[in-house]
Amino acid sequence: MSSDGLTVRQGSAPLIVSMPHTGTDIPPDIESQLTSPWLARKDADWWIDRLYVFAADLDATIVRTTISRTVIDVNRDPTGIPLYPGAATTELCPTTTFDGEPLYRPGLEPDVAEIARRRGRYFDPYHEALIAQITRLRDVYGAIILYDAHSIRSRVPRLFDGELPQFNIGTNSGASCDPRLTSSVGAICAASGLTHVVNGRFKGGYITRRYGNPVGGVDAIQMELACRGYMTDPTDLPTPETWPAPFDPLSAAPMIAVLKQILTACLIHSREHRPA
Repeated sequence: MSSDGLTVRQGSAPLIVSMPHTGTDIPPDIESQLTSPWLARKDADWWIDRLYVFAADLDATIVRTTISRTVIDVNRDPTGIPLYPGAATTELCPTTTFDGEPLYRPGLEPDVAEIARRRGRYFDPYHEALIAQITRLRDVYGAIILYDAHSIRSRVPRLFDGELPQFNIGTNSGASCDPRLTSSVGAICAASGLTHVVNGRFKGGYITRRYGNPVGGVDAIQMELACRGYMTDPTDLPTPETWPAPFDPLSAAPMIAVLKQILTACLIHSREHRPA
């Protein structure tokens, strides 16, 4: 089913894959206020839907929005509480890119009323869909996995120093996910020979933190992938000529193989640790 950019692939396995940042759609009335259509789409989680195309074969439920995070970021706390106090970040309705470039022409930034309108049209339906699917599957299985799928350029100096590991596992510092599942996912990443970290720079966004409740039957885990694992990732600031690079199936194959193991491990964990 779909509505205003929201799509839900309803599966029967105890696994929900959330894709909050794959969208690039921007309504014309909003795009006309922006400094650059390219800047407005630069920070999308490029090609995540292609990386996880196999999730349907696992009969996972997939919740995705095609609306750009520039319109509204469905993985931000709508109250404005920052995910990482003291660190550079972007807002519920971002006014700058990750690199600090202004997204709106002067004086056209969204005001309180416009933010509320976008929240009602795009943000709230996404979360209503997540809640509905969590409730549906938890009623069947007692406990489920919510896997929040993300990616980002390997180097974003304004957000973090140096080069990001290829797999960045976030569980809100252990609060959102059973440590046994976190350990399993970390072990799979370590065995791959690719770099990984658990609760490093990215510990999980609003979705992971809001819905992760292992005692209440929801293990939530965020995976932030470094883009160099499946596309050409520029070493300098990206330009319209270099970004986004095309999806590279050949270079993506090792990462996809690891992701398949991870989602399979999520299903095994759910089956083996189901409430009595």
